[in-house]
Amino acid sequence: MQSYVYAYRGGLIENRHRVSLAVVNPAGELLAHSGDPQLSAHLRSSAKPFQALALYLSGAVERFGITPEEVALTCASHDGTARHVAVSAAYLQKIGLEPSALVCGVHPPFSRSARKALEQAGEKPTVLHNNCSGKHTGMMAAALALGASPQGYEQPTHPVQQLNLRVLRDLSGVGEVPYGVDGCSVPTFVLPLAAAARMFAHLAAPETAPEPYRAGLEAVYQAMRAHPDLVAGFESIDTALMEKVPGLVAKRGADGYYGMALRESRWGPVGVTLKVEDGSQVAREPAVIRLLELLGALSPEEPLEWRRPLLKNVRGLEVGWLEPKLELHWA
Repeated sequence: MQSYVYAYRGGLIENRHRVSLAVVNPAGELLAHSGDPQLSAHLRSSAKPFQALALYLSGAVERFGITPEEVALTCASHDGTARHVAVSAAYLQKIGLEPSALVCGVHPPFSRSARKALEQAGEKPTVLHNNCSGKHTGMMAAALALGASPQGYEQPTHPVQQLNLRVLRDLSGVGEVPYGVDGCSVPTFVLPLAAAARMFAHLAAPETAPEPYRAGLEAVYQAMRAHPDLVAGFESIDTALMEKVPGLVAKRGADGYYGMALRESRWGPVGVTLKVEDGSQVAREPAVIRLLELLGALSPEEPLEWRRPLLKNVRGLEVGWLEPKLELHWA
């Protein structure tokens, strides 16, 4: 079974974005798939809920009194709104570090309204507007709790990154996990889609994970569910889906990746991973929405702007649209 997101222009298909996905239960059994469920792909930011486990394994939560809001921000690809920046700044101050310690770099806010507000104020974005500022702060908090220097926390040999690698191995069941360098300079891990989906299934059902990770997985799940606005923002799909789908934790990753933990489904708790193979971000959102519809988790009548994204030219004229055609093979 193969799935695509088609881009239409003038009523004709212009581009075909091929999609592979896996739906897995906590035992690692493949329930449904499309394309290649063993496709190896970088998780990118979809790994953040599992990288956040270092806060619990290191003792950083207890040492610094890290709140569920700050845990949610650690898991976030946030939109760079004033609220996100304020929580990031307070989080850094709590662990005794300055924004200059962050190595994630600077980019404009994802949020259109936040970008406009900065422009109107004559201000430039800072490192706190980076969508990964919470993750990086969490990594430095874990480093301090481990008794390691926060300097160089982004390096693969740093104790925090070695801990993250161990977490992914244990939760995915994959012994050798390759990695590269993410957009924010920390390691990005590579797993087959089905193995990564098993990690999300453990997030949906922490009691099925190895014992050392259970409490942390439940705390991460609850933090993301309680604060979906901090995980992304009110202009982003992650927040919208978590607000509309009971029991869902949703986490986007760069270059067409998406991961979901669904606690309430007809098969019990499941994990889902999806990759648009050419890396299209705009094609990813309608594919995710259609998949949730096929899983019975989302009504086709639910109004969501990402279901059928419009294509516009430089004058703002509507010249086409994107439409997903997903076919699932059920085990």
